[in-house]
Amino acid sequence: MTNTTLCYVEKDGRYLMLYRNKKPHDPNAGKWVGIGGHMEEGESPEDCLKREAYEETGLVLEQMEPRGLVTFVSDRYETEYMHLFTCHAFSGTLHPCQEGTLQWIPITDVPQLPLWEGDKLFLSFLALKHPYFSLKLCYQGDSLQQAFLNGQPLPL
Repeated sequence: MTNTTLCYVEKDGRYLMLYRNKKPHDPNAGKWVGIGGHMEEGESPEDCLKREAYEETGLVLEQMEPRGLVTFVSDRYETEYMHLFTCHAFSGTLHPCQEGTLQWIPITDVPQLPLWEGDKLFLSFLALKHPYFSLKLCYQGDSLQQAFLNGQPLPL
C-alpha cells in the first residue's frame, strides 16, 4: 500500500491543475490532476503536501484544509490511500513543473478536462462543500468499476 496527497489550490475561482505530460511511464499521463505526491518515511500528509507543492510549483501552502481520504483499488497498481486537501492561502512564485504543465483553470471548467472518472466524483464533493469523506474507488484498467462513499455504494 502507498500513501499519497493531492491538493486543489484555489485562487480567484480557479484551481491550479497539472497536466501530466512530461514524466516517463506516468500512470497519470494525459490526465489533469491537482498537485501532490507520495509520502516519504516519517512524513504526515501535511508535511508531504507542503514538500510536494513546493517541489512541483514553487508555492508555499499556508492554509490547507483536509477534505477526504480516497482509497484507490486497482488491478494494475497497489492500493493507494490518497489524502485530499484544498488550499486557499499560499505564497511564492509559480515555476515550471518537471512532471507536466501547470495551469490555472476555472473550477467550472475542470470537469470537462481529461480526468480519471473517480476524480470527477471527489471534485463534485469539493464543489458541494461536502464534509470530510472517505471514498473508495475500484478500477479495472482505466475503467472505474465501483465507488463507495463512507462505506455505501454509489451509482456510476
